[in-house]
Amino acid sequence: MDKIQALELKLDSLLQQCQQLAADNRVLREQEGQWLQERQRLIKNNEVARSRVETMINRLKGLGQENR
Repeated sequence: MDKIQALELKLDSLLQQCQQLAADNRVLREQEGQWLQERQRLIKNNEVARSRVETMINRLKGLGQENR
């Protein structure tokens, strides 16, 4: 009986660990999704900023050519 009880305890422990790992995995996947969304937002903001800077540079170049 002792061996069966010890085996049951080990099995219960393994089941708890599996459940905890599954829960942790869900949390990590949710966080990954949030980070990917944040990354996409930052990439978009960077593209907008780059476009604005390029527009300003072109305007400045145009002003410089007009003054010649």
